[in-house]
Amino acid sequence: MKLTCLSKGDGFQYPPCHMLDLCGFRILIDCPLDLLAITIFSPLPCDVSFEASEDPSLDAQNPIPKKQKLERQLTPADLVCAEPWYKTVKALHLWEVSLIDIVLISNPMGLLGLPFLTQNPRFCAKIYMTEATAKIGQLMMEDLVSMHMEFRCFHGPDNSSFPGWIKDIDCEEVPALLKKFVFGENGDDLGSWMRLYSLDDIESCMKKTQTVKFAEEVCYNGTLIIKALSSGLDIGACNWLINGPNGSLNFSCLQSAEVTENGCISPDPDYNHVSTISDKKDENLAASLLNTEDSLEEIEKLAFVCSCAAESADAGGSTLITITRIGIVLQLLELMSNSLESSSLKVPIFVISSVAEELLAYTNTIPEWLCEQRQEKLISGEPSFGHLKFIKEKKIHLFPAIHSPNLITSWQEPCIVFAPHWSLRLGPSVQLLQRWRGEPNSLLVLEDGISLGLGLLPFRPIAMKVLQCSFLSGIRLQKLPALVSFLQPQIVLVPDAVNQRINLGEMKTKSVLYYSENETLRVPRIADNADLEITTDLVTKLSWRKLRQHENIGIARVKGELLMEDGKHRLVSGLEQEESSGKARPLRHWGSVASESLLDALLKMGVTGSIEHSTGENGSEDNSIIHVTNPSSGLIETSEIGTAIITDNENVASQIFLAIDRILDGI
Repeated sequence: MKLTCLSKGDGFQYPPCHMLDLCGFRILIDCPLDLLAITIFSPLPCDVSFEASEDPSLDAQNPIPKKQKLERQLTPADLVCAEPWYKTVKALHLWEVSLIDIVLISNPMGLLGLPFLTQNPRFCAKIYMTEATAKIGQLMMEDLVSMHMEFRCFHGPDNSSFPGWIKDIDCEEVPALLKKFVFGENGDDLGSWMRLYSLDDIESCMKKTQTVKFAEEVCYNGTLIIKALSSGLDIGACNWLINGPNGSLNFSCLQSAEVTENGCISPDPDYNHVSTISDKKDENLAASLLNTEDSLEEIEKLAFVCSCAAESADAGGSTLITITRIGIVLQLLELMSNSLESSSLKVPIFVISSVAEELLAYTNTIPEWLCEQRQEKLISGEPSFGHLKFIKEKKIHLFPAIHSPNLITSWQEPCIVFAPHWSLRLGPSVQLLQRWRGEPNSLLVLEDGISLGLGLLPFRPIAMKVLQCSFLSGIRLQKLPALVSFLQPQIVLVPDAVNQRINLGEMKTKSVLYYSENETLRVPRIADNADLEITTDLVTKLSWRKLRQHENIGIARVKGELLMEDGKHRLVSGLEQEESSGKARPLRHWGSVASESLLDALLKMGVTGSIEHSTGENGSEDNSIIHVTNPSSGLIETSEIGTAIITDNENVASQIFLAIDRILDGI
């Protein structure tokens, strides 16, 4: 098995991407977009003047040497003023897509780059994802296309096959940070930039996918059994358990895995996650992994965001929330609505997105991805999340676009607005940030991952408060050793970056392997021999023969058909079997025949003869010849390469063959 890390990712917004070679199949795990890269584009048209935070006349008064100018700070004028292109996973464009057999999508963010693959005519891989990931991911892609089309209205279409702005970036005067985003650290990212796909491309892509239900098993090519298990990270987000004839690979954190890749688990109390405890002694260890401390900390973060929004509203300021992770948004909507309802504040909540209404309605139809408490609410006839109640009560307002007529008539400030995009380059967030950036009582809520310096660059000077939140997007590193001790896998694959931050030497596992980005790691086979299932009717017809050199091993000759079904080798009876009485003569022997032992065996059977030894050129024994004299003449020549029997008496030939069969192992 081989593992290649195409991209280490950047948290939940840009999940990691791996290429796995397992049982001869190439498996691509996730195909995200690096949406952080679009921060190099200006969200405003070129003819809109920028307000710089620094006086540009300083350069004229104090000339700076060219070498220092390369290290100057970014200004809004440095941003690319053109229709955005989008950056796919690093090095993915270098792969021959026709060689990819399977694509596994773990969460909606890992789906955003898939249309770039499926629109390639050579792409023919099988694509698996959960039903929830498919639905939410498709809506996210459609929303991205909608925001991009709105962007084109400002900048105008650019139909060139190669973006002209790349030539402008490749100049000495351009800050190094922009060059790094465009070309990468080693200058090999240029081929990763592509035009955004269309709605037709999305539809075509989704037609090529196969969705799986919660914990449903699917079989690929009769060889691999693939199963999606909830990771607890978000709605639809899963870990993949892959079983093959030579063992299993677990891109998850579940017990009894033979290979574990350090993936993502978040003990979010609102989302269902799988845990298995098979032994009482593991209960304390499991409890430490699944404790509620992390969950309480996440809830405290959400409550703090709500309190900051309430404070801003009380001071007359509005709040813009650009977080787009669906699970976080659902909890924030519920907590914020409950908080406002219990206070004297009468502040409207607006959700502005082209897919808001459909997305929020869908989240109430997938209880299997939610915790038990929310499942029970749905069973009792209540909505899983409180936003449906507040929408009916007109406390939460849904609008497809910022220029919707109904939004204009319903608009009032202060207000709380949930709007994409978190990059601050697309969507309603751009116009709202332009509107409120000079208000010190207003609040901008961002998720960790975007650089405040580059992200807010086009909106400087900015007076509004900025709250950047970091939510769990995977297991905490401190819990990794305990997790591995609980799972006890034979092999653990860990990124180099993790090895530099935590001591993994005390983990209870046979082997820890480290991998780096854009490098292929060869993983040793877990099982030297594959298991074989044999049908009952076939087993009864087998004649077992114990080997002389290995008494604990039996061997039998069989006629049948070897199949690969459901990830297992199966031997079924399709042809007539050999005689089951044990009298079937072996067809092949192995080992060397000692002439003295063979002559002794023949004498016991009443066959007499004598031995003639011959030597080679170097004086060593070359071969031996047994001259058979009774009951009929014959010749047996033995050497390192084989044994030859020469006689005109069929009975003597059979006796000689039987004597050899008693000496050597054969089948």
